[in-house]
Amino acid sequence: MRIGGAMRTTAAAAVCGALLVSLTACGGSDGEDGRRDDARSSDKPGQAQARTVDLKRIPDVGDRLQKQIPVNSRQVVAVYGEGKDSADSRIVLYTKSGATWDQTRSWQGHNGKKGWTTDHREGDKRSPVGVFTLSDAGGVLDDPGAKLPYTQSAGFQAPRYWAKSHWNDFDYVIAIDYNRVKGTSPNDPTRPQGQSKGGSIWLHMDHGSGTSACVSLPKRGMEYLLRTLDPAKHPVVVMGDKADLKS
Repeated sequence: MRIGGAMRTTAAAAVCGALLVSLTACGGSDGEDGRRDDARSSDKPGQAQARTVDLKRIPDVGDRLQKQIPVNSRQVVAVYGEGKDSADSRIVLYTKSGATWDQTRSWQGHNGKKGWTTDHREGDKRSPVGVFTLSDAGGVLDDPGAKLPYTQSAGFQAPRYWAKSHWNDFDYVIAIDYNRVKGTSPNDPTRPQGQSKGGSIWLHMDHGSGTSACVSLPKRGMEYLLRTLDPAKHPVVVMGDKADLKS
C-alpha cells in the first residue's frame, strides 16, 4: 500500500474494522438497475477543442463557496448537481495555470440518491454541499499511478449480497475530506464531528444511479483523476446542486 511512491503500512485489522462503516456510508444497494453511463464523458479523443480555458474563476460557483477554495489550490473538481433532489450530476476538473482556470476533463456521474444537503446526516442519502480537500485515495485494485497517497486493500470490496452492478464501486476511491482525518486510508472509520454527521464520503466508480452520499463517475474518469490530482497542487472538490453552488 503506497504513499506517494513509498509504502503505507496499515494494519489489516484496522482496514477490515473500517469496512462496514465505510461501505454503509458510501455504497449500499437498493436494487438499482446498475446501468453504466460512461458514454457521455468528454474524456474522449477529439474533444479537447471544446474545453473552456482562461477562466477567471470556477464557473457557476458563487462568492460564498468560491472564497472557500484555498488560494494555493491549482486543481478543482467541481460537481454540478442537476437539482436539490436529483441524483444526476456533472463532474468537471479545472486546472489553474498562472492566474486563470482551464477546464481539463468532464464526466457525467451521480451523487446521493436523494440529492443534496447543507446539513448532511448519517443515512440521509444526500451528498454534502461544500468545498472539501482531497488528500487520500485507495481501492480494491492496484495503484494505477496515483499521485495522492493510495491504499490498496481487499477491505474496500463491496459485499457480494449487494446488487452485482455495485460490486466494482470501490475498485478506485478518492476520499472527500468531510468528517474524516486527513492522511489516513479512505476507509478509516474515525469521524471527528461524530457519527451523526456521517462520513466516508468518496469519489468512486459509477454504477449508473444514485449513491448513499458519495459522488460517482466512470472508471476512466477515476483513473484520470487518480493519475492527475497532485498533493503539491492542493486539490479540492466543490460540490452541490446548481442552486446551492451559485448562492
